[in-house]
Amino acid sequence: MTESEKSIRPGALVLYRKRAARVVQAGEKLEIDLNGERLRVRAKDVELLHPGPVETLSELRPLPGEMRAAWEILAGTTTTLAELAELAFGEYTPATAWAAWQFVAEGLYFTGTPASVRALTFEEVQAQEAERAAREAEERAWGAFLERARRGERSSSDERFYKEVEQMALGSISRCRVLRELGRAETPENAHALLLELGIWNATVNPHPRRLRLPLSPPDLPLPDLPDEPRVDLTHLPAYAIDDKGSDTPDDAISLDGNRLWVHVADVAAIVTPGSALDVEAQNRGETLHLPEGITPLFPPEMTIRLGLGIQPVSPALSFGIELDAQGGISGVEILPSWVKVTRLSYEEANLRMDEVPFRELEERLNVHRELRLMNGAVEIDLPEVKIHVDSDGMVIVDPVRSLRSRRMVEEAMILTGEATARFALQYGLAMPFSVQEEPEARVPHDTLVGMFAMRRYLKRSQYRAVAGGHSGLGLSGYIQATSPLRRYLDVVAHQQLRAYLKGEHLLGESEILERIGMLEAVLPALRQAEVLSERHWTLVYLCQHPDWKGRAVLVERRGATEIWLIPDLALEARAHLGGGLEVGEECLVEVRSIDLPNLEFFIGIAT
Repeated sequence: MTESEKSIRPGALVLYRKRAARVVQAGEKLEIDLNGERLRVRAKDVELLHPGPVETLSELRPLPGEMRAAWEILAGTTTTLAELAELAFGEYTPATAWAAWQFVAEGLYFTGTPASVRALTFEEVQAQEAERAAREAEERAWGAFLERARRGERSSSDERFYKEVEQMALGSISRCRVLRELGRAETPENAHALLLELGIWNATVNPHPRRLRLPLSPPDLPLPDLPDEPRVDLTHLPAYAIDDKGSDTPDDAISLDGNRLWVHVADVAAIVTPGSALDVEAQNRGETLHLPEGITPLFPPEMTIRLGLGIQPVSPALSFGIELDAQGGISGVEILPSWVKVTRLSYEEANLRMDEVPFRELEERLNVHRELRLMNGAVEIDLPEVKIHVDSDGMVIVDPVRSLRSRRMVEEAMILTGEATARFALQYGLAMPFSVQEEPEARVPHDTLVGMFAMRRYLKRSQYRAVAGGHSGLGLSGYIQATSPLRRYLDVVAHQQLRAYLKGEHLLGESEILERIGMLEAVLPALRQAEVLSERHWTLVYLCQHPDWKGRAVLVERRGATEIWLIPDLALEARAHLGGGLEVGEECLVEVRSIDLPNLEFFIGIAT
């Protein structure tokens, strides 16, 4: 026990956890009175302020004194609480000791303990005063900011306060002082709403990809040179890369050579080898991120310039030569590295030439294959689809995806290539990322809009597996996606395996394929969610930009009192109860009554 602790007697004034206390009884433990609250504590848990006697803590009250003058005398030195009280108040009593200690505890001029009080230097006090003045100014600015925010106003000086709100809206933080002080729940949606209300953000800010922590810039990696290897010259074959207007990643093209159908695919795996920096980066990204406001490519943009089909006069490709029998089944598959000369066409341009050579012959052969798939249980669902694009001025353009002969032909060619790849892999024992889809939970007639909407609910999600399995939705016993290596990482993996086999090089094993599938499955949900949420965001922005919009809606399902409406022109579903006694399958003209952009909700009513 220290000398100070030994001198503590009944009636002494002590400090206990920053509070004044009167010692009632001394001993092995002290009994103290905290203004009516009695506690038993250890002597070392209190500090002596004055030996007393103190009759009641009500004696302790603010006193006038010369504390600043005392500091000026003591600046830079160390003293005791008793000496400070005598210097500032002219006497050392319980009341002056408490008053002096309050001044020390404030920390502006003094610091330390009751037994050792240090008077700060002039420089330290100046720094303290400046810091306190800045803090008080910040508190005044914060208060003024909150008042403006409550009135729905803002000034240029408020920007720093809204940085936190923007972080919350983008999902970077989980707590937000601004929202809390304004009495709003601390959610990204509420932060988004506040930013819109105050005009800090406008409707064209899409927060969803950033909330999902997706990269929004292309990879910045060097590309190796194309390897010097034999390639079959197929430049004599007219080849056509047919895609959506404005597409900038032409990674597949089709040709016809007598009875053989060729599908040429950008030879990405020629320079993206397993384990390379490009390969690892693509694993981490999974797929190209397609958003209405733009795309974030899977590979550096230079990859498409060098390997995209039809961008250079002659393109390197991995070509799939496929022969079909009279029933539409595959009778032969050849895969080889090639040189091709490709003409790029939009679906609309190709559709105008569907009765020309070679498009008519390609369509005929592919239609036979399609009919075979349908006989094997393939499910075709042709629900309304749109392409959403945001122009440089932030205006949203919604283009319906038309059901064209050219589009169906290309889609069938890609499905055929996936089937041919699976057959080749099984024939030669190659481990591959197979795309598998189990049988649907039920099958219902789906030759109408309502039927297709219902059938979609019964389809099971496609999965990637390292062993072959059927794909019920396509009506195939085996299927491997292999026609979009500029956009999908597992397509690259399939090409890596094919090239390794053709060159007699090391093949990835089943466990390595599973590892790559696992990498994709870790990132794919966020990619899909970002694309779905972004498309809904921009569709609602389109409706905000066209407040007088009216359109046709079809009642596709009724769940109790809730009606599910499909708006074909926007490929948009809405839940509403419009009444009117309409039957499922009937339609009416609707208009948008309100839009909640932060929550991605909108409400429709029958058009007036």
